[in-house]
Amino acid sequence: MPEDYRWFVGIDWGSRDHQVTVVRPDRTVLHERKVPHTGADVAALAHGLADLADGAAATVAVALEVPRGPLVDALLAQGVHVYALNPKQLDRFRDRYTVAGAKDDRRDARVLATSLVTDRAAFRRLDPEDGRVVQLREITRLEEDLDAERRRLSNRLREQLYRLAPGLLTLCAGADEPWLWALLERAPTPAAAARLTRAAVARVLAEHRIRRFTAEAVLAVLRAPAFVVAPGVLEAAQEHLAILLPRLWLAHEQQRRCAARGERLLDDLAQPQEHRDVAILRSLPGVGRKVSATMLAEASRLLAARDYHGLRAHAGCAPVTKESGKRRVVAMRYACNPRLRNAVHYWAQTSVHHDALGAALYARLRARGCSHGRALRGVGDRLLAVLIAMLRTQALYDPARRRAPREIAA
Repeated sequence: MPEDYRWFVGIDWGSRDHQVTVVRPDRTVLHERKVPHTGADVAALAHGLADLADGAAATVAVALEVPRGPLVDALLAQGVHVYALNPKQLDRFRDRYTVAGAKDDRRDARVLATSLVTDRAAFRRLDPEDGRVVQLREITRLEEDLDAERRRLSNRLREQLYRLAPGLLTLCAGADEPWLWALLERAPTPAAAARLTRAAVARVLAEHRIRRFTAEAVLAVLRAPAFVVAPGVLEAAQEHLAILLPRLWLAHEQQRRCAARGERLLDDLAQPQEHRDVAILRSLPGVGRKVSATMLAEASRLLAARDYHGLRAHAGCAPVTKESGKRRVVAMRYACNPRLRNAVHYWAQTSVHHDALGAALYARLRARGCSHGRALRGVGDRLLAVLIAMLRTQALYDPARRRAPREIAA
């Protein structure tokens, strides 16, 4: 049954201060004020809301747009019920009070509070998360940022090699492998590369376990005739490499440490009996470290609630249907979590290559005229349905119990 709240609070999040509006169940405003974004003021707000209900913090409902942060943590710690709303939905609720498009902090806080009174089903109830899940979310996002940084730096290195030694790009097209960086540290210029010995090159290849070409092949590329460049170009490129290579090594090492830390957190989460969800998720075909970590980090509340429809919408697998009269358009969903969407995409792609049922479903969708991306979304949608069913029954994946679907939704 829905909770009976005595007070409804709307908080419009701000960078320096937060607008707070408290309303009664009949939507009359009790008071409004601004709360500075400091530790003392946020703690005082949380204690004040609990005192407002005479210590019964569970009778206070708070609505805001940001689902995480110190303000949310402080409110949850006091036992206050916190609800989150998508900013686009808030924009629609705002039209109830003004059709001219006016917007200000006081109005937004009041809209949040009164909408929670009348349309509680549109809000998401927030619960305290396991601290390890919070750490896992931070680690996965940090690893993704470091991967993007490493790719940017690798692209810059590739441009420098294209200017001076394009032959090296035939060995490593993306200039994104550590063995190439180690080789460039030993020979940053064509003249230094010509002086490298076979033993030195073989040592670099052995240290990084590179077996797809020999030291002689690498030496042949290094000793090829160099380009004739304008005065100063060689020195400028050498200075650029001197700054670029340490940054590449640092990003690579930090990304490796994040991956190891994420693996340890997954193992820790899989230990207690109450976190059997981790073992269930990792038993599915195509689920590796990155996919499982991203799923748990970005959709922990949806997985805990066994909310299939919320999960497929959050992951971008649920299509968006627009129908009016004789016109009906079904389009891809773009309003979703991009990290979760990428994880489900690669999960489905791996499943198609290693799971017979996933490959059969993909083939059926392609035969119906679906594009590659649409077919993968269909496979991902089916995998999410299987995952939720497994979580509800607390059963590990068993391919013998899974049957191919008869019909696939458009």
